[in-house]
Amino acid sequence: MKTLSQIIAIALLNLRNIPARLGASAVIIIGIGGVVTVLVSLLAMARGFQATMLGNGFDDRVIILRAGSNSEINGAITFEQAGIISNKPGIQKSSTGPLVAGESYVSVNISKRGSENPSNVPLRGVSENSFQVRQELSLVAGRNIEFGKFEVMVGVGAVDQFQGLEIGSSLNLRNTDWQVVGIFDTGGSIYDSEIWTDAAILNSVFGRGSNYSSMAARLSSSQDFEQLRSALESDPRLTTKIQREQDFYGTQSEATNQLITGVGISVSSIMAIGAIFAVLNTMYSAVSVRSVEIATLRALGFGRVPIVTSVIIESMLLALIGGALAGLLAFLFFNGFTASTIGTNTQVAFEFMVTGELIMTGITLALVLGFIGGLFPSIAAARMPITVALRAA
Repeated sequence: MKTLSQIIAIALLNLRNIPARLGASAVIIIGIGGVVTVLVSLLAMARGFQATMLGNGFDDRVIILRAGSNSEINGAITFEQAGIISNKPGIQKSSTGPLVAGESYVSVNISKRGSENPSNVPLRGVSENSFQVRQELSLVAGRNIEFGKFEVMVGVGAVDQFQGLEIGSSLNLRNTDWQVVGIFDTGGSIYDSEIWTDAAILNSVFGRGSNYSSMAARLSSSQDFEQLRSALESDPRLTTKIQREQDFYGTQSEATNQLITGVGISVSSIMAIGAIFAVLNTMYSAVSVRSVEIATLRALGFGRVPIVTSVIIESMLLALIGGALAGLLAFLFFNGFTASTIGTNTQVAFEFMVTGELIMTGITLALVLGFIGGLFPSIAAARMPITVALRAA
């Protein structure tokens, strides 16, 4: 109990003296705050990219590709195979037939806003069933495309990131003019970064022949996945593979997500080393300035443990302030910030996601840095001989 009372007394004394050392204290707050801001922002980028790739995560939706294909852009399913797939068990039926859609997928060059350099944007050729298969799609402006015409509709993410995709604009692709007639939203999924048109028109203009890149289908229930997979694998007329949509895009995003996370951790680690040295220098200076004060406390009967603990408390409190401010700034400036990166051979628009979990991760890092930075100066203060410190007064 005596030790606890001494810790509280010395800690309160140290905290009251912080305004007198405002400049030195600011070094700790700013240094650690910078580390936390970078870490949280880059992790928020990775989290947002992953969330976009996974989309809304419907368990009853699947993607069917040619066996051996790792992405839609190099897939090929013939029209004949598409017809066979449509009649397999496990696919949900509607009044118009099975909810399965053949889709073609290519990449086109469009300049980003504020830049004349072209970037890859996905152009998806869809079938009429595509809108029933992806039930989350909603029009936010304009109208749906009319099949058989050179018309496109554009995701909200693509409109924000790229030039010339507003309703009424004319998009020249492969020496052919396409009219932008609508803008759609799928709730923040990867499809919001795409341009959609009639698959038959796309195949004709881009020379894809009688092939789809992939098939998208809705299952009768999420439990029917194995039934459909077994039916596809056992049919000698087919050479296909099937994945749940969430698993498919999770695989597509894995490499980019790991890259962003790795860069965030690497950069933050380097900055953390600098921040620790800043804390060490600041706390050593604080201990040196208060050497007589510490020696006097020791002479009055205060133990080494309360002194060590009080210095660490001060260091961690300053670190906590820096971490909390950094988390707040990251949320205010980066949460919802729209960016784009390369994934699945195309530009994918996504929003940063600064979550409470990421902010707590940053604050935890700040506290660890504060503890390490305050530990050694506190030990030096406790070991300081009383007579030596008092003679230096």
